[in-house]
Amino acid sequence: MASIPVALQSATMIGPGTTLKGDIQSQQDLRIDGTVIGNVKSSSKIIIGQGGVVEGDLESTQCDVNGKVNGNIRCRELLQLRGESAVTGNLYAGKLQIEPSATFNGQCHMGANIVEMGSNEQVNTAVNG
Repeated sequence: MASIPVALQSATMIGPGTTLKGDIQSQQDLRIDGTVIGNVKSSSKIIIGQGGVVEGDLESTQCDVNGKVNGNIRCRELLQLRGESAVTGNLYAGKLQIEPSATFNGQCHMGANIVEMGSNEQVNTAVNG
């Protein structure tokens, strides 16, 4: 029996054919191959698999999108839009990498200070609004 690397043991997976409604918050890596209807926040890395769909906002340190996201993405470090990924929403990223086959509709804001400022704007709007 082959052993599973420690890095894979700590990742949370939402598998194909699974639909989850509600917000998710995680301290570990999170891989989504199913559907999430709600906001997803991780202090680590979020991976959206090729068949993965998120109807909500993403917030993480790193993000790797291969599937579909309808919502804003806030990524403090590297945000990657790969393969046939499709994102409809605004991007806030420290660094951004988009493959030619990926599609993105929205505004893009880059730089580490932009990501933090974007989070503070949401808090101020909620407090002042």
